[in-house]
Amino acid sequence: GRHEVWSWKTATKESLCLMWQKVKVQLMLSMSFLTALFWYCRRLYSFLAQLLKRWSNYLQRQLIRNLSVLPEVDLLGYSAREWKGETKQAKQMREAYEELFRSCHIKYLRQVRRDNYSVVRAVLFQIFSQGIPFPSWMKERDILKLPEKLLYSQGCNWIQQYSFGPERYTGPNAFGKLRKCMEALKTNWAEISATRDYEERGSMCSTLFSDESKEYKLYEAIKFIMLYEVVEAYEQIKSRDKPVHNLFNLLFARDSSSDPLSFMMNHLNSIGDSICLDQVELFLLGYLLEVKIRVYRLHRFNTEEFQVNYPDEYRREWNEICLLTEDDHYYHIPLFRT
Repeated sequence: GRHEVWSWKTATKESLCLMWQKVKVQLMLSMSFLTALFWYCRRLYSFLAQLLKRWSNYLQRQLIRNLSVLPEVDLLGYSAREWKGETKQAKQMREAYEELFRSCHIKYLRQVRRDNYSVVRAVLFQIFSQGIPFPSWMKERDILKLPEKLLYSQGCNWIQQYSFGPERYTGPNAFGKLRKCMEALKTNWAEISATRDYEERGSMCSTLFSDESKEYKLYEAIKFIMLYEVVEAYEQIKSRDKPVHNLFNLLFARDSSSDPLSFMMNHLNSIGDSICLDQVELFLLGYLLEVKIRVYRLHRFNTEEFQVNYPDEYRREWNEICLLTEDDHYYHIPLFRT
């Protein structure tokens, strides 16, 4: 009996040991598999995280590269980088920037792409980013019909010679292209100005002003509105129907823009291509958009022309936007902080 009990215990123990050896092998294999799986997942997560980070940085670089209005930078830092050295001009520019910082509470700056749409871009960007609505006259008229009215009702078939900035296009399709530009301006302006959330509006502006094909349509629409209003003023002067704003008299007093056709051929057609808006046209721009454009002209520092309003006669209810320029050619956007 004792022998049988011992044999039974020995057999049981051997069976348990054998079973444990098998379970141990399985556990070790499972642990090895889980360890390898964890290591693989960790490496995969690290790889995907690095890939996502690189892709995000790439997209951010592409977006910033395509942006025609850059994010804000410190004003004095920008001045120090751009105007190094001890030349008379560099010293004057640094002093002008310090005056803006100290007396005008301008702490930051948004750089605007340096091309011949610079001033129109800077003005429109601020109108959109601030959510400024359509000017009163634009609410009363459908701007989509302006090309048709000018071509057919007023017989200005010479608008076929209109050029679209860098795309010096002329011909019978000018009418259709102008209408598309007017549609782009009306649609984007209405959509952005109806957006009350500041952050969302800023995001919409960043998207719009990083797409050249879309933003150029806006600028060409503004150019055409300028032409349309010049034609209207010219007709009023000829018919002596009612007095026009003095800026139109200044515009027609120039030999290069004595009538709407010469204004288009000698000025508007080259804007965006080889020239920027001059002072008279900046008056016209503020008048048509019903905004007071305050410009800090840094190259006129310590003179009465350091700070100029376009137009100089404006209504109290008009919104104000600000620009700064170092040369009356390229413009940037100053940002105020109290």
